[in-house]
Amino acid sequence: MPALDMSLMERAEPHFCDAFATYDRGDRDLVRTAQEITMAGKMAGFTKRGRRRMLDYLYGFIDTLEERGVDPFEKGCRVDDPSTLFSSDRLGGLFNANPTLQRPAQSDLFRTPDGQQPRERALIDQLIAATKLYDSSDAIQQLFAFTIRLREFAPFNAMLLHIQKPGLTHAATAHDWWQRFGRVPKKGARPLLVLRMKGPVDFVFDVQDTEGKDLPVDAFSFPTFGNLSDNRFAEFMRAVSKEKIDLVQLDAGDGQAGWIRLLARSKNDKGKNVYQLAYNRNHAAPTRFVTVAHELAHLYLGHLGADNGRRVPDRRHTHHELMEVEAEMAAYLVAMRNGLEPRSESYLSNYKGAFEDLNLYAVTRTANAVETAMGISAQKLWNEKA
Repeated sequence: MPALDMSLMERAEPHFCDAFATYDRGDRDLVRTAQEITMAGKMAGFTKRGRRRMLDYLYGFIDTLEERGVDPFEKGCRVDDPSTLFSSDRLGGLFNANPTLQRPAQSDLFRTPDGQQPRERALIDQLIAATKLYDSSDAIQQLFAFTIRLREFAPFNAMLLHIQKPGLTHAATAHDWWQRFGRVPKKGARPLLVLRMKGPVDFVFDVQDTEGKDLPVDAFSFPTFGNLSDNRFAEFMRAVSKEKIDLVQLDAGDGQAGWIRLLARSKNDKGKNVYQLAYNRNHAAPTRFVTVAHELAHLYLGHLGADNGRRVPDRRHTHHELMEVEAEMAAYLVAMRNGLEPRSESYLSNYKGAFEDLNLYAVTRTANAVETAMGISAQKLWNEKA
């Protein structure tokens, strides 16, 4: 290992701790986490030399931890947007000798489209007015959150992408996908349109519409490991659709998984309510499975109100954080029992404060109800084996 500058190490330490806390997968594997941090630096635009230099210092940092009794996972502060760890005033400024973080490969694509003509603006205004996309405070908040998250695009272009594909998390031109990540658009992938400063338009592709070299797990919002074919998933959906649940396939980006809502309450006191459940058709089958399980869990946990036909109590008073913890825990159980491994810990980390009130009886009971609705209950499997 090359000689390390201790003054640089001292300046890097708090950023390293934040990075370890952010990329913690629960196994506390220091070397593996250091490698993940370095790979994330690659995605953030670090040069090869900058990544190698940062990894040298990460290994040097790890070597001192036991002697000093420092746990970087505990000492660091997890950040909501991991890309900020590699900004020019943090790790980018310390290790990226020739930063590309603030200089995208095709600058005309990402700059504010000041050259945009009034006629083009008018057409977009008409589009927004006609579709009524942003006619509520919730819709506007979603747009702003999306625009803030997509820092690599100018705000106006981020709005255009949100109109075309809500939930999008990563997008780049075909040239950038190949040059920076070794990936290419899938055959038949639908490009997304953005405005250029010195030209009419350019096309970018969602990460879900590319294939090639593997990306870090953190590049995806809802990673799920395991094998599940599209045909098997379709069987589960046929079972769900028989439960007075209308299924909707969303054409959305990686950051949008799905939702469930009440369509109509039963007119019979003992009948079942009618619901609508949506899932992102662009996700892989294992991720779609977990999404459907999560949304069904909301139903059976009573988060949508009482359903006498399903013997579901009214638990709409449950606070939002606890609702999400309960639903994800139930989905996690269903997935793991059926050979899939969701990365639920990253999702649940957003709701740590809700675990104190977790009702394990409700969660396990709900997991059973979800399996039954999807046609994979233990009783059904037992009968089939018999």
